[in-house]
Amino acid sequence: MLLRQNERTALFIDGASLHHAARNLGFEVDFRSLRSLFESQCQFQRAFYYAAMPETDDYSPLRPLTDWLAYNGFHLILKNAREFTDHSGRRRIKGNMDVELTVDLLEQSSRLDHAVIISGDSDLRRAVEAAQSRGVRVTVISSMRSTPPMIGDDLRRQADRFVELADIAPSFTRRQSEQRTRQAPVRHPADLNSDETSDT
Repeated sequence: MLLRQNERTALFIDGASLHHAARNLGFEVDFRSLRSLFESQCQFQRAFYYAAMPETDDYSPLRPLTDWLAYNGFHLILKNAREFTDHSGRRRIKGNMDVELTVDLLEQSSRLDHAVIISGDSDLRRAVEAAQSRGVRVTVISSMRSTPPMIGDDLRRQADRFVELADIAPSFTRRQSEQRTRQAPVRHPADLNSDETSDT
């Protein structure tokens, strides 16, 4: 990932993008280990986590994760997601966090040397370019090995460095701890976009 001890670094996580890539690659993220990795290898400033929550009074399966992140040093940016039914009758959730991530990236850029973005969304290309024009080095983490690839070509070309998620996943995976504790993974609202979605 090329973290440098003398660089002020912040992490920007598109929650849905990371969730889909990790699930596609067959692991679950250990966010404690992810934060520790940054704290040990750079002048770590802050970790931002972006997620769209279902706009409903029902209990969200994402809540245990966001609660844990809030109490363990992550800065949460949440907004209501729009829920709709697709042409086949399945319930879907739509909630794009690009604007929120872009605003925070540009607001933080004067205080950063290095921004690490976990997302594959090409809509972020212009935000990355703007941060670079302010002297910030930008690393993008996503996956070319997932099916389909999660990283857009425009974003990958714009970044100062692209890091394949599968290459660094062993540093913050929960695979071993899950086998020991046999705990069910926290489901993400984006799972409602899968073919396993129930109509309830």
